Amino acid sequence: MQNAIDMTTRFRTEKENILIQSMRGQNILPICETFSRSAFDTLLAQSGCEAIRVYFSMDSSLKVKLVIVGVDGNKADILTPSNEKIAEDGQRCPDICPPGSALNS
Repeated sequence: MQNAIDMTTRFRTEKENILIQSMRGQNILPICETFSRSAFDTLLAQSGCEAIRVYFSMDSSLKVKLVIVGVDGNKADILTPSNEKIAEDGQRCPDICPPGSALNS
């Protein structure tokens, strides 16, 4: 737990410093992103799903977001033709932030 606290604290402290000057102060990098349990249940219920993979992505306003997919026993992404089994609609903080905890305060 202490390692997780140290790492999230370091990220909050340094996240603006790793951006080029023109991108600072625009909430490009989130502190966290919250997904519903049903998003994970859907991914994990896929036939052959043995793990979850998280990708960093960027929306049209250049905000970093997470895309989450199931992973099979061969360590390959499980992707359906319609991409219905991908979680990409998490609540991004900022703007929708959780209550304070040791990991985000």
